[in-house]
Amino acid sequence: MTGRPRGFDVDERLDRALEVFWRQGYEGTAMSDLTEAMGINRPSLYAAYGNKESLFRKSLDRYLEGPAAYVTTALAEPTSRAVVEALLYGAIRVVTGGPNGCLVVQGALATGAQNAHVQEEIAARRRSGEAELAARFERARAEGDLPPDADCAALARYVWSISYGLSVQAAGGVSRGDLNRVAALALSTWPPTETYAHAPGRAE
Repeated sequence: MTGRPRGFDVDERLDRALEVFWRQGYEGTAMSDLTEAMGINRPSLYAAYGNKESLFRKSLDRYLEGPAAYVTTALAEPTSRAVVEALLYGAIRVVTGGPNGCLVVQGALATGAQNAHVQEEIAARRRSGEAELAARFERARAEGDLPPDADCAALARYVWSISYGLSVQAAGGVSRGDLNRVAALALSTWPPTETYAHAPGRAE
């Protein structure tokens, strides 16, 4: 015997939940906010998405696969500078176009002890992003695109720190133009690709 078909589009309602979490953060979002925005009652929400924490995790996935998909695209750029450029300007587009900066930064900055595991979930996703970027920079170093003594982990943290700072600034009302100038300044200090093109030890 099959269950009764749902009378709503699960993904479309998830997008609505994402917008609420993005605007209000995890702790600032009540179940009544979600049911009202999603246009469904609590039993339907629980049946389709689980509890509030489960819905938030699904919203995070939706965010990373949707608005924040620029990260995956950026990591595929051919040079380290192009990677950083795509990351920073991609971040600016998202944080100035969404309701409250970056969900992965703003979503659970402040939580009570009962929601500490949600804060850790977001922190783990940020650490994963740093690790992926550090690995991309390690490849760039092996290819001669970064100096042989480059600290790839520190570079990755540096770039993400700028990106997270852009999010906080955007949430505070700083304009896209001003944020673009910050990104341009950061990029102006990046080593030119050709400098290390024939560095000793370059991977052939």
